Amino acid sequence: MKFKYVIVGAGLAGLTMAERIANVLDEKVLVIEKRNHIGGNIYDSYNEEGILIHNYGPHIFHTNDQEVYNYLSGFTRWNDFWHRVLTYVDGNLIPMPITVETINKLYNLNLDCSQVEEFLRKQALPIEEIKTSKDVALSKVGQDLYEKIFESYTRKQWGIDPSELDTSVISRIPIRLNRDTRYFSDKYQGMPTHGYTKMCERMAENRNIKIMLNTDYKEVLKDISYETLVYTGATDEFYDFKYGKLAYRSIRFVFETYDREEFQEAPVVNYPNDYDFTRITEFKKLSWQQHNKTTICKEFPFTGGEPYYPYPTKEYKAQFAQYEDEMKKETNIIFLGRLAEYRYYNMDGVVRRALDLFNQRIRKGE
Repeated sequence: MKFKYVIVGAGLAGLTMAERIANVLDEKVLVIEKRNHIGGNIYDSYNEEGILIHNYGPHIFHTNDQEVYNYLSGFTRWNDFWHRVLTYVDGNLIPMPITVETINKLYNLNLDCSQVEEFLRKQALPIEEIKTSKDVALSKVGQDLYEKIFESYTRKQWGIDPSELDTSVISRIPIRLNRDTRYFSDKYQGMPTHGYTKMCERMAENRNIKIMLNTDYKEVLKDISYETLVYTGATDEFYDFKYGKLAYRSIRFVFETYDREEFQEAPVVNYPNDYDFTRITEFKKLSWQQHNKTTICKEFPFTGGEPYYPYPTKEYKAQFAQYEDEMKKETNIIFLGRLAEYRYYNMDGVVRRALDLFNQRIRKGE
């Protein structure tokens, strides 16, 4: 087989690149995917009860990038969804992220916005040099809030203490000095009206795009002639673990369906200190689907399964740097996405990255 462009991985990164190559350049592109579906981790499907679930955990689209929003809007309409999360602490459900409402409910207070700012300032600990996620939390909210909300949840999520994690982990969690209890404050937010899989299918509609599912790229790539390879898989695997296996955190998803219309108050409820799972998602609250039953998902993080989250530690960043040196030597391979670049991406971030690399590395060469 002969293709000018070959893409490994049919997730959002690979599909964005394939769509651009097919529609902008009018070139044929082959997409090779090891799973039996497209969409990667944003794949959603209807379960046996007919409830739309996110098979790899909840994905909520949010962005301040108008270009990315407009790009994806070409493949879907959006529900006007504003994500809200509750956290179970000391027997109460409190809003996350930390807001005025969170502080007042947790400590049975009635502070206004300026008073909460002063409250947090007094709680915060002086940290001379912010080096870890623990430092970030202690410097912003102090010991008590750190222990109630961040410490155990982070340890469950990553399997190690927050003091061993890069600052980026807890820095992603916003702290607001107002009453806005939305989890995200981005200008553009929503859920695809008919789901992420339908959106991905529309991205791949062009007849120039050929997709091979259930296929290990290593078994077929030697029989394919190509000029440019876009790789979205794990980089350590690509180089046959030359510098050792990189660490990833995985998640076991346990789905349960109940014969009632509602399970919990919010789409997502976090459990930082109770149970072995980190959170419960109720999917109907994401999609607004009407159904007399409801399906939830409990998430149990562990190490050694399907790679989901790159480990944000100095040790593994240094290990990945060795692979990066190899990547820089490649002249016809583009490494793209969470696994290939060993970094965390939100959905909008990976689309932004794909669009930029398309313009810089592929379109530029035409």
